[in-house]
Amino acid sequence: MKIPRKTQFPQKPQLPPLLNDRQFYRSLFALTIPIMLQTLVNSLVNTVDTIMIGRLGTVEIAAVGLGNQIFFLYHLFLFGICSGGAIFTAQFWGMRDIPGIRKNMGFCITLNIATAIVFTLASALIPEQLIGVYSRDEEVIRSGAAYLRTLSPSFIPFAISLGFTLTLRSVEKVRLAIVVTVLSLSLNVILNYLFIFGAGTIPAMGVKGAALGTVISRLVETVILVGASYILKYVPAGSIRELFNFNLPYAFQFFRITLPVIVNEMLWSLGITAQNVIFARTNTDAIAAFNITSTVSQLTFVIFIGLGNAVAVLIGKKIGEKDETAARDYASRMVRFAPILSIGMAMILIPLALLLPFAFNVSRQTLLAASQMFLILGCSYPLRAFNHIMVIGICRAGGDTVFCAIYDIAVLWLVTLPMMALAAFVFQMPVWVIYLCVTLEQPFKAPFGIWRFRSGKWLHHVTTA
Repeated sequence: MKIPRKTQFPQKPQLPPLLNDRQFYRSLFALTIPIMLQTLVNSLVNTVDTIMIGRLGTVEIAAVGLGNQIFFLYHLFLFGICSGGAIFTAQFWGMRDIPGIRKNMGFCITLNIATAIVFTLASALIPEQLIGVYSRDEEVIRSGAAYLRTLSPSFIPFAISLGFTLTLRSVEKVRLAIVVTVLSLSLNVILNYLFIFGAGTIPAMGVKGAALGTVISRLVETVILVGASYILKYVPAGSIRELFNFNLPYAFQFFRITLPVIVNEMLWSLGITAQNVIFARTNTDAIAAFNITSTVSQLTFVIFIGLGNAVAVLIGKKIGEKDETAARDYASRMVRFAPILSIGMAMILIPLALLLPFAFNVSRQTLLAASQMFLILGCSYPLRAFNHIMVIGICRAGGDTVFCAIYDIAVLWLVTLPMMALAAFVFQMPVWVIYLCVTLEQPFKAPFGIWRFRSGKWLHHVTTA
């Protein structure tokens, strides 16, 4: 008698065990730690600068914060160009296409410098109008304009150094960038102290001194980074002919993938600018508290910035090697690992909030608002970590740039900003309620990221026609 066979049901795809691939985590943290340290040094310097300026008063900290918003907007324009280019670089690296890497970097730096010229001229010629977009306080506008005009010569050197830094990161050469960053930003702290407060024959220049220290340190950073890349003969260090060997078909291919990233960063940065406008138009204490929170929160989020950039390199490299299975495996591990890790990092914000009165010479209202923002921010960290990894580490690395742009900016513009404006200007809610609207972006975004990850449609080969 023939025994009937059991009905076979297709099994659901199993997620890889979270911590069983030592080689993946070894490669991940070999990239993450230097990127994290570089970001941490940047954040620490920003924090020290904010503390220094904070000793001058609430107007000065608000003015420098708004001046830095223009640089932040500029930075994100460049980051859109270079992170879009990094999609190509990582996949070229997996293919070991060195001429492709150099051509791609040269094209990115060309676009960076064109953008830098526009921002340099605007910041040097019309800084009052730029700061006036954010604030109506005449003292803040006057002080912020002086800061921004002095800062403007740093834009072009930064355009070059960022192109080299992100290309070196994509070819897994990250140590040089962290060494140069530590040197230049250590110089920045020393110069800022001397120029802000004065010493010996150096006069106290206040907010102008903070900008001047940044200009000098950016110039030093660019010279050392570019010079060392050529001395050490790293992959990006090509000849002028290799760097500018791009043509019109390559430009079309580049913009087909990177234009959504550039638009994404542009609209996201404008959204963050709008958030600052809302806080600045609420009152000076509100924008000062928001600037303090944003600066200090970078210290606790640096590990996720490092993880996102590192896994993007690893995923892009695997796609370039045509190993889609490994690329999907890496993505699966990260969407679970980052939120778990974020819970511990969020707990660091609580003791940091208790230290605010010792670090900033600002009003009691500003300190109270900043402390409340810290607590709200900590609660949002797990979803914020997931969304960050999906945008920077997975979707962009996979060339899924159109979905990534929609995913990253739709909620910001359609939900977050209208809620903030209503809370601030219509209902005149407390500052912590306005900030709560900022963090509500994360739970609105997360379901879209989960859906896209599970669909598997985020993976594309961008270096093939």
